[in-house]
Amino acid sequence: MLTSHKRKIRTPGYSASVRAISVFDLHPFPNHPFKVRSDESMQATIDSIKAYGVLVPAIVRPRKEGGYEIIAGHRRKYACEQAGLDTMPVIVRDLNDDEATIIMVDSNLQRENILPSERAQAYKMKMEAIKRQGERNDLTSCQVGTKLRSDEKLAEDTSESARTVQRYIRLTELIPPLQELVDDKRIGLTPASEISFLKPKEQELLMTTIESEQAIPSLSQAQRLKKLSQEGKLNEDNMLGIMSETKKDVERVTLTGEVLRKYFPRSYSPKQIEDTIMRLIETWYRKRQQEHSR
Repeated sequence: MLTSHKRKIRTPGYSASVRAISVFDLHPFPNHPFKVRSDESMQATIDSIKAYGVLVPAIVRPRKEGGYEIIAGHRRKYACEQAGLDTMPVIVRDLNDDEATIIMVDSNLQRENILPSERAQAYKMKMEAIKRQGERNDLTSCQVGTKLRSDEKLAEDTSESARTVQRYIRLTELIPPLQELVDDKRIGLTPASEISFLKPKEQELLMTTIESEQAIPSLSQAQRLKKLSQEGKLNEDNMLGIMSETKKDVERVTLTGEVLRKYFPRSYSPKQIEDTIMRLIETWYRKRQQEHSR
């Protein structure tokens, strides 16, 4: 029989205790939108847990079926398993579905490497939870100056514009292959949100056209495809006509990871490399401005 060790902690807004729970009793959040990846960041987490243990307890809630559902701590659970630990420190909270969803999303949005498709699904889940809370608590009253709409509330919480939030949520309407193109940064957020208005069969036809023409739709092309779809006029011929248009050549400078790596320590993550490059460019730009102002 597993034992549960407790110690009192203080957390803003409520009192709780930390328990050591078997990792076998911890279950993932339903439809958890954030993937647990075995990457450099995860390896760093595993190494840290091996050396110091889990420094921040996970948040869980009891399941009707038995065990506990993870609200925040899916990556920590995976790291504990990889580190060979049988238990993980958690805080058990009684949360309804909407409260659990909001905490789950907020705790993961702080991470650096989140795919657009993950952010899209997370925003959708949180907005639906906020909307349901609003319906119960009159948070979405349409009277002027009273309460925020659910998308505005989500935008306020995430420091995104309401329009950007809406565009991300539209990504959930894309078929998986098109979502992958967005995650791979081959299709931008704005054209992708326009494409999301195409019917699933039209999206499948578009994916086939992208592969055959080796062409990614621009914003203008995506808008025209959307307009034709809404008018019921989109077919294989006019889609091919739009996608086979010659785009203006854009002068690009491409720096591959292989080229950049020799200038940075091996321990640097892609994010650290990008941040360093941007700081150097900003310094160079300010220096150029100062020289021109003399």
